[in-house]
Amino acid sequence: MSKIRLAEAWLRDIPVAAVRTDAVQSFLGQETIFVRLGTEDGLEGRGYSYTIGTGGTAVLEMLQDYLLPTVVGADAARPEALWDQLRTSTLATMIGPITTLALAAIDTAAWDLRARALGLPLWQLAGGAQDCVPLYDTEGGWLHIEVDELVANAVAAVGRGFEGVKVKIGKPRAADDVARIAAVRDAVGPGTAVMVDANQGLTRDEALRRAHLLEPFDLTWIEEPLPADDVEGHVLLARSTSIPVAVGETLYSLGQFREYLARGAASVVQPDVARIGGITPWLKVAHLAEAFDVPVAPHFLMEVHVSLAAAVPNGRWVEWIPQLESVTTSRIVRTDGRAVPPGSPGLGIDWDDAALERTVKGKGRA
Repeated sequence: MSKIRLAEAWLRDIPVAAVRTDAVQSFLGQETIFVRLGTEDGLEGRGYSYTIGTGGTAVLEMLQDYLLPTVVGADAARPEALWDQLRTSTLATMIGPITTLALAAIDTAAWDLRARALGLPLWQLAGGAQDCVPLYDTEGGWLHIEVDELVANAVAAVGRGFEGVKVKIGKPRAADDVARIAAVRDAVGPGTAVMVDANQGLTRDEALRRAHLLEPFDLTWIEEPLPADDVEGHVLLARSTSIPVAVGETLYSLGQFREYLARGAASVVQPDVARIGGITPWLKVAHLAEAFDVPVAPHFLMEVHVSLAAAVPNGRWVEWIPQLESVTTSRIVRTDGRAVPPGSPGLGIDWDDAALERTVKGKGRA
């Protein structure tokens, strides 16, 4: 491979595919920041990052004003060296989402470029540990959905082959959360994994109380029960409940994951490839978790996470939220409730550029 000669970024606003609410927020829209890298010998790679409605232009300006000019001239065959160079150049703004989201857009493009050059799919290039990973459905379990529809969605997901379903919790009354989970567990039976997600919406006392109330339902995990910076609270909760505690979608560095794991505050880690800063640090988190015998169940972005979860031996689940179907022509292959990573070289995402052009245009390349 040769050196990078072209590095450009642009922003598109992709409408939400469905109404999505949780205990603290609504998914307003997916601001998607794209990066394209091109080499001297004509190869190209495309990466991306995202927000759920705010901050996309700040990420774009971070890329255009600071990061992309330093990418030109880098060795396209060395994504780890490129990521470390970019990390070092942004120490003044690390650790935080604007910087890591910008790094992720470059890093995913660099991996896409390298995989295409080698003629390998990402899941094989990054390790190739598994040829498929179990799927669980989140789309049918949002907080605004009433119990009857919640149950119908869960049953339908199981009927479509999903091995698990996730239900949002964080209602004002604990009894309402319990009623929702009881109804879903009764409907899907004991053979289906049921996860719950509080989206950082509980206080310490409520997290302890609700975990106790939910223990009879054999939950696969309770996700983000507390604010992500409350490591001690997660330690206390993990020691007090038999329900595995899952965290990670709002952690932005390897060091943050290390603290959770070293203190026994997480039984499942959920790194988000965009928020952690790209594929390079995502793999570090996954291998760190493996050393603690902890599974990885990445957050959102199923189109790229199916490859990453399959790349590592502790990739346990892929989360089903079909947000990009309106702007991609590729689809995740599902077989017997499991996701099969793409076999084409690169990330395995085929973008529909004509559809992207019809989305609301942001700053950057027209």
